Amino acid sequence: MLGRRCTGLLVLVVVFAGVTGVTGCQKSSDPGSESSNRRPSSSASSGYGAVFLAVDECSSRGRETFTEVSCTSERAAARVIARYDGKVTEGPACPVRTDFVLHISENRPAVDEDGNGEVPRGYACMRNLESPHPGDPGGGGGPRTVVGDCVYSAGRGEVRETACDGSGAKAPEYRVTVAVAERALCPAATQLYVSLGGAKSVGCAVRV
Repeated sequence: MLGRRCTGLLVLVVVFAGVTGVTGCQKSSDPGSESSNRRPSSSASSGYGAVFLAVDECSSRGRETFTEVSCTSERAAARVIARYDGKVTEGPACPVRTDFVLHISENRPAVDEDGNGEVPRGYACMRNLESPHPGDPGGGGGPRTVVGDCVYSAGRGEVRETACDGSGAKAPEYRVTVAVAERALCPAATQLYVSLGGAKSVGCAVRV
């Protein structure tokens, strides 16, 4: 359970680069197909400090570490928009507007309700309080590739996201214009198929 205060929290940040396959090799979580026993670890804000990085709480942003702070603090940099138990590869996908994902683990809790010395791992889907928002369509990042995003060829049948305005390290080559259930439904002008995951798992992209 996450409903307790802990000390010695180890927070590792993973910024997803938006790597995806052009031949459907990447698999993403489909929020509509998650098992019924997978639930958010916190469905509402608990107030600063009651639960580590609960929904609607905020974190500071350091070079390598993130610390929970009050959302009114001048140090506040990002807000939790969803929070789940377990591994990100096994749990629900973060919301589309997620800018980055924090992986959270704990092995030395101050309070251990079941006495096993561990607190379940989890992950927090984070949204920056101010621009830039790489998770927005065309922003060049975030954990998911969505309609409006731009990509460039990364070799070996893969593409990576990059900012559509050209501000990223790589220039955009294609833009995803629509998401469909299968390739046959893409517009005739489609020049690249991008694997998105979810019910509409094929992104139809054109050159920019």
